[in-house]
Amino acid sequence: MFPCLAHRPWQVLCRVYLQQRATLSQRPSKIATPCFGWKSGGGVHKLWFSFPDSRVTSLMWTQVQYCSTSGSDKTGSPAGPVEPKPTEKEQAAQSSAKTAGSKTQGLTKAESIQVKVRAVLKKREYGTKYTQNNFITAVRAMNEFCLKPSDLEQLRKIRRRSPHDDTEAFTVFLRSDVEAKALDVWGSQEALARERNLRKDVEREYQENIFRNQKLLKEYKDFWGNTKPRSRKRATFLQGPGKVVMVAICINGLNFFFKLLAWVYTGSASMFSEAIHSLADTCNQALLVIGISQSVRNPDAVHPYGFSNMRYIASLISGVGIFMMGAGLSWYHGIMGLLHPQPIESLLWAYCILAGSLVSEGATLLVAINEIKKSAREQGLSFYEYVMQSRDPSTNVVLLEDAAAVLGVVMAAGCMGLTSLTGNPYYDSLGSLGVGTLLGTVSAFLIYTNTEALLGRSIQAEHVQKLTEFLENDPAVRAIHDVKATDMGLSKVRFKAEVDFDGRVVTRSYLEKQDIEQILNDIQQVKTPEELENFMLKHGENIIDTLGAEVDRLEKELKQRNPEVRHVDLEIL
Repeated sequence: MFPCLAHRPWQVLCRVYLQQRATLSQRPSKIATPCFGWKSGGGVHKLWFSFPDSRVTSLMWTQVQYCSTSGSDKTGSPAGPVEPKPTEKEQAAQSSAKTAGSKTQGLTKAESIQVKVRAVLKKREYGTKYTQNNFITAVRAMNEFCLKPSDLEQLRKIRRRSPHDDTEAFTVFLRSDVEAKALDVWGSQEALARERNLRKDVEREYQENIFRNQKLLKEYKDFWGNTKPRSRKRATFLQGPGKVVMVAICINGLNFFFKLLAWVYTGSASMFSEAIHSLADTCNQALLVIGISQSVRNPDAVHPYGFSNMRYIASLISGVGIFMMGAGLSWYHGIMGLLHPQPIESLLWAYCILAGSLVSEGATLLVAINEIKKSAREQGLSFYEYVMQSRDPSTNVVLLEDAAAVLGVVMAAGCMGLTSLTGNPYYDSLGSLGVGTLLGTVSAFLIYTNTEALLGRSIQAEHVQKLTEFLENDPAVRAIHDVKATDMGLSKVRFKAEVDFDGRVVTRSYLEKQDIEQILNDIQQVKTPEELENFMLKHGENIIDTLGAEVDRLEKELKQRNPEVRHVDLEIL
């Protein structure tokens, strides 16, 4: 708009305002040439220009030049305008403007346009690394800067909102104060670095001593007997999936022993497949026991979200084991039986063992079915949905293995019966191939479902919609974006969303807790930009704290209304 403002080396940012100076009845009619003025006061500098009638103002823009601050007085007023020599066209425009001004002097009154230049705060450059206002806890101050609790007592203490649910507030220190105190205590950065390295060596030696002490303690317990109660793990295997797995591992172990004896006595390929099948089930369920015992461990620093996925990992390994050991050996023995058929001895004992195996495997199958029905009813799912979504991988493995065992027993008994009736050993080898195919199908299903669970699948869309509606119904929330709700296993959900908060509601929540009269008095005391900056910084930081408190409130209410949601991450949009 003004070329003078583009060339002016301002020390602060400027804003230009055009304002009508006076009305028709308030201005004298003797203004024929433009004039200017400079006002300074209260930290605000005003540069104004007066022109004749607006009809000739457009002819006078080229007369506005920049004002230099060099040679200004103490108040910051400029020494005067610097005007270049006008061109012939500009002289002609000036003469025409004067003529127009003299002709219209008696007809119209002059109107004035004021240009105000208002100073605003200069943008502060913080740089790539700015830690002057960072907070640090007492534990970090002592660990990272090698300070003692007595050293921290002399520093400024600040009470801040706690990020943990069990505490409302905790004490922090300014990082700049801690760094200065560390230099005061240790003398230099080099001395502080040496002390840090020394403490690292001491900590490493301490960890090695702990390992040795734990080993000695284990040997002592093994010698005298471990009397420490293990009620938690013991309770894990007395109910729910743990109980199902323990029953299955006992029954499959006995079945393997008797089927192995029957195979040695008869030489039947189908009986060998069934023995291998029971052995694979026993080994896989032993893996499930390890997975269940590991999944109940408490989270630690290395695994902050716990070990609940250990059940899926154990089930995945179990599926691979069924494929390699069960299906692979059954296929191998069946193919060898087709290529090199062998005569089969009396199958009476084999039939008796298969009948006992059918009863025991059926009983284990019923235990697994009842447990799945109970768990599915608690989560509001059907039996099919519970199994397909692999909500409880340990029980699913037992269910599928026992179902395959029952079908395998029927298939093996049928093929052995055909061999007994016809005397053809090929039927027995075909039964071995059938059992191997059945085990391969079960293993493929287990590998697929557990892989999907480990990849982190989303929960049901209806449940996601319920969580989203709860947040959107809160008055402090305008919108919810990028919602992710993943199943972490064992009915644990992790919820993440980006929240667009209503700043007016958050600010009103802050004002409701303040003394409004005191704030009004503080506003009236603001006279300079520096005072305005301090006022805004004070209340701006408090409003940010209020916004953090709103986030904590929403996370807490979301967990209370939905107990399966264990981890909530709300990001401010």
